[in-house]
Amino acid sequence: MNNIQIKDFVRDILDFPKKGVVFKDITPILSSAEATEAVLQQLLAPLKNERIDKVAAIESRGFFFGILLAHALKVGFVPIRKPGKLPGEVIGEHYDLEYGNSSLEIHTDAIAKGERVLLHDDVLATGGTAQAATKLIEHLGGEIVQCTFLMELDFLHGREKLKKYSINSILNY
Repeated sequence: MNNIQIKDFVRDILDFPKKGVVFKDITPILSSAEATEAVLQQLLAPLKNERIDKVAAIESRGFFFGILLAHALKVGFVPIRKPGKLPGEVIGEHYDLEYGNSSLEIHTDAIAKGERVLLHDDVLATGGTAQAATKLIEHLGGEIVQCTFLMELDFLHGREKLKKYSINSILNY
């Protein structure tokens, strides 16, 4: 894979979505088939001996690699979305994030009791979003095998909210 450096494909956007935030833009990764494949293989590597029934991913940037992971693992994909975006019966969870607060929803029939779930999102920041997603998955009876992230912002200590889960982050800042 030509020893691609994934960090070289992440660019900083200052003051987005609000002043003082340095947004980590992953669109350059998505623009490169080689970088995308490198990310996918690094996310898959620690899962070789795991049984996974579903991949759940968080809106919206988590969907990019979430669907690729589900396809590679030959399992179903579960979208976790912001309120009002899913058409069926849903449950929701409110949470705080590094620059505000929000809510997530999941279809009530998306995960069956006992299914082993890989949770994916693009970034682990304060951990609020991922923690809300874990609560939704577990409320439905799912067992979280691992939480994967393209990048982790170590200085925000989001890992603290996910202590009981195995975590795989490819990039750390």
